[in-house]
Amino acid sequence: MVEARNGLWRRMGAMLAAAGLLALSGAALATNQSQQRQQGRNANQAARQEARAGKVDCRAANQKSNSQCRQDKRHTKQAGRQQKRDIKY
Repeated sequence: MVEARNGLWRRMGAMLAAAGLLALSGAALATNQSQQRQQGRNANQAARQEARAGKVDCRAANQKSNSQCRQDKRHTKQAGRQQKRDIKY
């Protein structure tokens, strides 16, 4: 009878250890995904700031028309979005 109880405790301990490992691996995966999302957001925000500054500089220098400056801004933002996708996926 004592041996049966001992075996039961061993099995319960092994099951608890396995459950703990599964929970930890899920938490590690979530942490990795959150870091990727944050890096993607940072890349996207940097591209937005760069696009804004580029458009202001373009208009101040009067090198191009407003529509051409706007297109440059769109291309810069699109490149930032693509960089975000590259980070996330």
